[in-house]
Amino acid sequence: MWMSKAEKERVKNLTPGGYAEMWRIAGPLIMSMGSYTIMQFCDRVFLSRYSSVSIQAALPAGILAHTLICFFQSLCGYSSTFTAQYYGAGDFKRCVESTFQGLWLALASWPFILLLIPLGLWLLGLTAHSEAVLAAEKPYFTILMVGGFVLPLNAVLGGYFMGVGRTRINLLANVIGCSLNVLLNYIFIFGKWGVPEMGIHGAAYATVISAVLTAVIQWVVFVNTRAVKQYKLRELLGVNLPLMGRIVHFGSQSGLHLLMEIGSFSVFIMLTGKLGALALTASNIAFSINNLAFSPLLGFGLAASTLVAQHKGAGNQSAAARSGMTATKMALIYMLVVGATFLLLPRFYFELFNPKDAAFSPQELLSVGRVMLVIMTFWGLFDVVTIVLGDALKGAGDTRFVLLFLSLSGWVLMIPGAVLLLYYDRGIIALWTWLAAYILLAAIGTAWRWHSGRWKRIQVIESRIVKPLLPITDEVH
Repeated sequence: MWMSKAEKERVKNLTPGGYAEMWRIAGPLIMSMGSYTIMQFCDRVFLSRYSSVSIQAALPAGILAHTLICFFQSLCGYSSTFTAQYYGAGDFKRCVESTFQGLWLALASWPFILLLIPLGLWLLGLTAHSEAVLAAEKPYFTILMVGGFVLPLNAVLGGYFMGVGRTRINLLANVIGCSLNVLLNYIFIFGKWGVPEMGIHGAAYATVISAVLTAVIQWVVFVNTRAVKQYKLRELLGVNLPLMGRIVHFGSQSGLHLLMEIGSFSVFIMLTGKLGALALTASNIAFSINNLAFSPLLGFGLAASTLVAQHKGAGNQSAAARSGMTATKMALIYMLVVGATFLLLPRFYFELFNPKDAAFSPQELLSVGRVMLVIMTFWGLFDVVTIVLGDALKGAGDTRFVLLFLSLSGWVLMIPGAVLLLYYDRGIIALWTWLAAYILLAAIGTAWRWHSGRWKRIQVIESRIVKPLLPITDEVH
């Protein structure tokens, strides 16, 4: 990971907020998210080949677990914004201190996650899913929640490496963790190599075990960085109440936004269960396919958040603004390529799943799924703006707008509209069309806020600048 003198000079001369600088941060993050996407995709394929009940149960239960954990994940992970802004300001000790405060918050979140299990089981019971699907959903959800403490830990540890620009560490840890997950999914779901056949339960165990391995890898690298080893561990382990308070102030708004946004999508997905097995299966498979586009977009969003925070911490507002737009343009190009495959290869995507023992034919599934992929391609282009610029706003500290606008619009517009369409029995395609209209509105509002420049006046860290922003090298870490 050491840089040559030529590489250091090249990094130093990168245009702040330009394409080369963005790609240097975004490239490993996109590949990291890509490995996570492949993991989830294989998970869904294995479950669909195992039984139609498993694929119907996995997405609603999985997204509900993620919904109940995401607040803590985002709250703790917001320490990465402080790390990035302190890095931009040249205060490397504070980079490490921010991460330790996030780790304390992550450990404290576990009891709260466990206390939410009865609530989640109750919510699953409110759905109109069949008894067989519900019987598969509940244990899958419970296992994910018990191991849910790992997600905030990974958000904090991964956030440190993103904040200081060492995103190759994120890539390494996630590729190893996701590769183990795919292997364990195959072994645990189907009962291979002497392991009992566990079906959907095995998929949940594989997810938790691989997440633990990812956290362990990042922790080992983190405690052996120069930035940690040059200070006394006793000093770093202490609770810094003022710093933790600022992380909680901004992070809680970010967490509430994620909770409400994912919560609205969870409700939307559960509503599709009222339209029958064909609609639920087609919707779940289409959302799984959508992850091929969605997860790498998160890599662009995280890179935008990181560079906006770094340049804002260094006092370079124009470079911060340039970073947000650069990431958006790069993500749009990516989405155009992926969207083209959705339009040209719908049969290929849906035949990968081929649900076992389904009450409908593959052709019936494809006829519904083909239209879904067209709608998904349309909304994907606007989702780029919401995801990338929304994360850029978070990196700048504009968490209140993101919370109020994006969260409230989902509950005030998307969910009531979906309920009305369901009440009048308009079908799954009408629900998806309404979802696309909501995403368009969210993109317009997010773009307006970014171009207004109001985020430039928000102060996240102390106003003092210790040093100018340094090129990203391992020597300072």
